[in-house]
Amino acid sequence: MASFVRLVERHRVAAVLLFLLVFPLLMPYEALAVNILVFGLYAVGFNLLFGYTGLLSFGHAAFFGVGSYLTGIAIVHAGLPWPVAIAAGVAASLVVGAAVGFLAIRSRGIYFSMVTLALAQIVYYGFYKAERWTGGENGLRGVRVDPIEFAGLRLDFTNPTTKYYVILVFVAAALWLVSRILASPFGAVMEAIRENDRRAAACGYDVPRSKLLVFVLSAGLCGLAGSLRAIHLSVVPIDSLHYLTSGHAVMMCLLGGMGTFFGPFVGAGVFLYLEDVVTTLTQHWMLVVGIVFMAFVLFFPRGIWGTVLHVLHRRTQRSEAAAARGVGAPVEAAPAGEVRP
Repeated sequence: MASFVRLVERHRVAAVLLFLLVFPLLMPYEALAVNILVFGLYAVGFNLLFGYTGLLSFGHAAFFGVGSYLTGIAIVHAGLPWPVAIAAGVAASLVVGAAVGFLAIRSRGIYFSMVTLALAQIVYYGFYKAERWTGGENGLRGVRVDPIEFAGLRLDFTNPTTKYYVILVFVAAALWLVSRILASPFGAVMEAIRENDRRAAACGYDVPRSKLLVFVLSAGLCGLAGSLRAIHLSVVPIDSLHYLTSGHAVMMCLLGGMGTFFGPFVGAGVFLYLEDVVTTLTQHWMLVVGIVFMAFVLFFPRGIWGTVLHVLHRRTQRSEAAAARGVGAPVEAAPAGEVRP
C-alpha cells in the first residue's frame, strides 16, 4: 500500500488521466461525464487559488463565463474555427483575470472575497447588456462546432464519446501544467503564502506579485473550462457568469478536498451526479444537495478525497513504523511482572 501511494503521488497526472480515460464507462450517459470533466477543470482552476494559495474568491464565474462567451462570439460572429476560438476565450479570461486580480489582491480576507464578487457582477452586467453580441438574457446560440480531420481521423462533435475524449486532451494539458506549477519553487511560494503571507514576505518573496500571478493562472484555467463548456453545449447561457456558478466552484472544491490534486474532480462528480439524480425525484434538488454538502463539511472537513488521502497516509505511516520495529534490534525480554508496550 505504501509503495502504491507513493507511486500515485509521484505520477499523479498519469493516475488521474488513467481514471478519466475509463470514466465515461462508469457514468449513466456521456453528457454527464463531459459535464463532470468540464466542471472538474473549473474546480481545479479555483483550487489553485483557494486550496493552494488560501485566497477565497466569490467571483470565479466571471472567468468561466468570459471564456465561454468569447469562444462563442469567436465562432458565431467571427466565424473562427473552434480551436482558435478556444484560444481566444482563454486569452480573454487571462486579461480579465489580470484586471480583476490587480484590484482584488489589494484587500485581504473576507474583503478580498467581496471585491471579487462585486467585480464579477460588473462583468455579468456588461455581458448581460451587450445583447447584440451575447444574446442578453437568452444567451448566445448557434455555437457550431464543425467536424475536423486530424491525422486521418474525423472528429465529429455530434458523437458524445468523441467530444469527451477531445475535451480530455485539453484537460490533460491543463492538469500537466498545474502539476508542473505545484512541483516548481513557485508552488512552494504559493503554499507559503497560504500558511502565512507576512512570513513569506519577510523571507523575501514578492507576495502581491505572486498572488496576482496565481490569480491570472487560475482565471486562465477557469476560462479554458468555460470555453470547453461552450463547445460542449453549443450555446452559452447567461448563468455561466452568475454568482451561483462561483458558488459551485466553492462547493466542488470543499466537497472533494481543497489543496488536493484530484479532489476537485471528485467534488464535481459528486455534486453533478447528485444534481442529476435528485432532479428526477424532486424539484427541490438544491435543498438535498445543500444538506449533503453541510454533512460532508461537518463530518469530513478535509473533503472526500482529502479524507481518503489522510486515512491512506496514516495507515502507510503505521505500516512503515511497524516494519521498522520488526527489522530493528530485538526487544529484550521484560522482567517478571513488567509489561513492555
